[in-house]
Amino acid sequence: MANQTAVPCLFMRGGTSKGPFFYAKDLPSDIAKRDAVLLAAVGSPDKRQIDGLGGAHSLTSKVGIVDLHDGSDADLSFLFAQLQPEKDTVDTTPNCGNMLAAVVPFALEKGLIQAQGDTTTVKVLTVNTGMVAEITVQTPNGEIAYEGDARIDGAPGTNAPIKINFLDTAGSVAGSLLPTGNVIDTFDIDGIGALEATCIDNGMPMVLVRAADVKRTAYESVADLNQDADLKAKIEQLRLQAALKMGLGDVSGKNYPKMCLLNHPINGGAIHTRCYIPHVCHDAIGVLAAVTVATACVLPNSVADGLAVAGQVSGNSSLMSIEHPSGEFSVELTTDANDSTNVLSAALLRTARLIMRGEVMIPNRLA
Repeated sequence: MANQTAVPCLFMRGGTSKGPFFYAKDLPSDIAKRDAVLLAAVGSPDKRQIDGLGGAHSLTSKVGIVDLHDGSDADLSFLFAQLQPEKDTVDTTPNCGNMLAAVVPFALEKGLIQAQGDTTTVKVLTVNTGMVAEITVQTPNGEIAYEGDARIDGAPGTNAPIKINFLDTAGSVAGSLLPTGNVIDTFDIDGIGALEATCIDNGMPMVLVRAADVKRTAYESVADLNQDADLKAKIEQLRLQAALKMGLGDVSGKNYPKMCLLNHPINGGAIHTRCYIPHVCHDAIGVLAAVTVATACVLPNSVADGLAVAGQVSGNSSLMSIEHPSGEFSVELTTDANDSTNVLSAALLRTARLIMRGEVMIPNRLA
C-alpha cells in the first residue's frame, strides 16, 4: 500500500514568482489539513526546502489555489498562500499580483474555463483581500499562449503578455488607502529619532520612507542592504510601530506591511526603490507594491512628493515607471477626473508560464 498521497498540481511561474497551483477541490477543505499539505508540498520548514518544491526563497515559496466563483462579481476565485523556507506558517492574508498572473492560464489548462477567442478576459476575485482583477490573456486557436514578445524585468526572455487591471485596490488589507488617516506619520526610531513615513495600502500595505532619512541612498546593491544589520533593525522597529498605527496589530510573524526606501529616479523612471518583504531586500518589486508606490507618487505631501517625477499623462491616466534593483515596473493609474488622489484602477503587464504538470506527493499522515 502506498504511504504517500498524490495531489494534482501545476507548477507555474507568475510574473517574477513561482510555485505550485492547485484546484481548490483537490485540497482538504479543513484549513489545518490544507496548510499541512501546502507545507509538505514546498518542503517547509527547512532552509533549503530540500524535501519539497520550494526554491529556498520567499519568492519561490508561494502557492496558488484556484476555484470557480459562484458570485456575479467574478468568474474565478484565487487564494494566495505565502510560505517561508524556515517557518511552518501559511499566510493567506496578503495578496500577490505576480502569482495572480498565472491564475487564468491555470484555469484554462485545467479546463475550468474556456477560451473566448484570440484573447480571453476573466474577472478574478482575490479571496485574501476581496479585490477583483480583470485579467486578459492571449488565446489564439482557443488555447492559452505562453510565447510572445512581452518582457518584464526579473524574468528571463519574452512571453505572451498578460494584462491585469485592478479595479478596486484601496485598503486591500488595512481597510483604507491611508489607514492611519494621515499622508505622513512620524515615528520615534532608535538611533534616528523622529522618522517620517507614509503608511499606505493600495493593493499592498506598505510603509514608505525617504532613503536619506535613514542615511541611505536606495541606490545600494541588494547584497549590501541585506548585510546591513543596523538598517534592518531600524526598519523592523518602524514596521512594528507603523503596523499598530495602521490597525494591523502585531505583525512580528506576518509578511506585511512591506517596507520601501525611496529616492529620486536615476534611469528615466518616476521614482527609485528598495523594497523589503519584510526583512529581506527584494531583487525587484512586487506587483501590488509597485501599484502602491505609484499611488504614493501622485499623493501630495507624501514622502514620495519631491522625489517622484511625473509619468506620462493621457487624460486622467498616468504611466508610472517604478525603478527597482533589476529594472523597472510600469503601472498605469487611472484617477478620478475630479480628484487626482482617488485612484480608480491600476493596469499593468505581466507574463506567466506553465513549467510542469503532475502530482506532488504528500505523506499520508498529512493528507
